[in-house]
Amino acid sequence: MAFLSAKLDRVKPSPTIAVTQRAAELRAAGRDVIGLGAGEPDFDTPQHIRDAAARAMAEGHTRYTAVDGIPELKRAICDKFARDNGLEYAPAQVSVGTGGKQILFNALMATLDPGDEVIVPAPYWVSYPDMVLLAGGTPVTVPCGIETGFRMTPEQLEAAITPRTKWLIFNSPSNPTGAGYDRDRLRALTDVLMRHPHVWVMTDDMYEHLAFDGFTFCTPAEVEPGLTDRTLTCNGVSKAYAMTGWRIGYAAGPERLIAAMRKIQSQSTSNPCSISQWAAVEALNGPQDFLRDWCAVFQRRRDLVVAALNACDGVVCPVPDGAFYVYPSIAGCIGRTSAGGTLIDSDEAFATALLDEEGVAVVFGAAFGMSPNFRVSYATSDAVLTEACGRIARFCAGLR
Repeated sequence: MAFLSAKLDRVKPSPTIAVTQRAAELRAAGRDVIGLGAGEPDFDTPQHIRDAAARAMAEGHTRYTAVDGIPELKRAICDKFARDNGLEYAPAQVSVGTGGKQILFNALMATLDPGDEVIVPAPYWVSYPDMVLLAGGTPVTVPCGIETGFRMTPEQLEAAITPRTKWLIFNSPSNPTGAGYDRDRLRALTDVLMRHPHVWVMTDDMYEHLAFDGFTFCTPAEVEPGLTDRTLTCNGVSKAYAMTGWRIGYAAGPERLIAAMRKIQSQSTSNPCSISQWAAVEALNGPQDFLRDWCAVFQRRRDLVVAALNACDGVVCPVPDGAFYVYPSIAGCIGRTSAGGTLIDSDEAFATALLDEEGVAVVFGAAFGMSPNFRVSYATSDAVLTEACGRIARFCAGLR
């Protein structure tokens, strides 16, 4: 009898975490490695948020809380949705989890049965398909290539929907591409969804506040209120507030879905960290002006990286609308051989050779469901990005 569950054969470890770990191992061995794989801001958590955490500890907020969030945080989340998105929710419609990933996982676990389908536009965040598989569902990948700006068209969405479709997972601005959907593009998708009342929408709005060049974020239930009763609007404090390690994600949606997610969480992790919850209250209720300054820094870094990568032989790098990633195509590099003798027959081979020969760690595109590409996180200093792009350029120039 096999000891491990057969369902583990359906999923793979997170490639983004694997790249970060590999870079750390090489550094520990004495290699000069630049890691561009991690999806987290390089800024410190703002001081007023850290102060709120210290107050929470001093005031004894160190015990169990309600399973899916303290009342103060649920109220702050309701206020955030009303203030930023024009969405009205009651605290009973809010769930708080240990990071955005748990929120998505809870919802899928609570709703999917074998044979249920989940539409996942590609390129996608690496965890979406595997979470669907772990929950017993079937991911239906919709390739959204560079020719559409990495955005799904309404025709593609219409074609992907079947009687077994239960969810569409929607991420804007996107990880890994940074592509965003403006109101008109999103309206075209919500019009399709309104014709298919059995399809629910799970948004991943984690990069909402990281938007550039005047791109205005919007979310499906905001654009089409008729979808509100079958939309789970998901977000968190990780990216915008530089709180990745605090592990707080949240969502709002129909009360019966939130109750089902609470049941899952009650038998898995129970409540998120009490101290982190109080810090998240301050993040959502406190000053927001620093976000503008951070966005300006990220936009400058984006422009630096896009220009540098587009100057590399065989690389085409679109300009993203938000987040802190670029997703260049390396179609012009495939079939060539690196200076170190590696045949570049895939984006994984490209990323492996780049790490081995130049000490730059990126994530290969196949991990995100679309090749031949790679993802760069530019959430690091201008100096590091300049050095990294110089090494990538040297690597590409050495291909023959």
